[in-house]
Amino acid sequence: MEILNYQVSDGQSGIRIDRYLSEMNEELSRSYIQKLLKEQEITVNGSAVKANYKVQEGDEISVAVPDIKEPDILPEDIPLDILYEDDDVLIVNKPKGMVVHPSAGHTSGTLVNAIMFHCKDNLSGINGVLRPGIVHRIDKDTTGALLVCKNDNAHRNLAEQLKEHSIRRRYRAIVAGVLKEDEGTIEGPIGRHPIDRKKMAVNYKNGKDAVTHYKVLERFKNATYVECRLETGRTHQIRVHMTSIGHPLLGDEVYGSGKNPYHLQGQTLHAMILGFVHPSTGEYMEFIAPLPEYFVKLLEKLRK
Repeated sequence: MEILNYQVSDGQSGIRIDRYLSEMNEELSRSYIQKLLKEQEITVNGSAVKANYKVQEGDEISVAVPDIKEPDILPEDIPLDILYEDDDVLIVNKPKGMVVHPSAGHTSGTLVNAIMFHCKDNLSGINGVLRPGIVHRIDKDTTGALLVCKNDNAHRNLAEQLKEHSIRRRYRAIVAGVLKEDEGTIEGPIGRHPIDRKKMAVNYKNGKDAVTHYKVLERFKNATYVECRLETGRTHQIRVHMTSIGHPLLGDEVYGSGKNPYHLQGQTLHAMILGFVHPSTGEYMEFIAPLPEYFVKLLEKLRK
């Protein structure tokens, strides 16, 4: 069982506890939080409360999240767009709207459910039953190349490459506004947003070092098509960094302006190029995930 502890900060008073906790931890759905409240697995200042309890500044909240056991995560016959596969690795082109791994209250329809069906028992177990084979992740509405490890040796090797920043990752994005410089580097530590806990932010107090390089590919009237190269891999890194210089990704409902004239489903971000040294052969391999149809059509609209 995992125990999560939170302290309500200034400016958060008056929010229902189920909403507060879902904003503090995006892996806990509101319905799952309500279930835990009914089972008295959530306490405020040592006492159980109901779902309509409104948090107050200084409240000490404790959430006991039961361990998710293996039978809860089941293989599902969900089609996969496979870019490459051998005995060690699987490269998948993840579609828009698919969550990479299950979390409390969300145990089906994820990429993990799909790869469990496809790979049977051939997945690394290093990250446990919730994340078998998963060495890195991309956001639900980000598309593109994702690396899956089929055994523990491959996982350890590739995790080390990620740690050393030697895995080549190139993203394509369309950002709001016209970037003046042809290329640039954004450096700013990324951590939890000090007020809106559902968001990340450039946070010099509690953030981890993050570096994003960008290059302009094409300029439009009110938008710019860019390639982003990650040196680090923080949560929402490209989205946070581009927003920090005044150019949020088109369609980004969390970091953008809220206006969505192109009727997009989430941010226009695609993990296009993935390169790494193969864990068994020692050879450098590189894969390209073609731009998704929505992205191509948006570029065509912007060029008119």
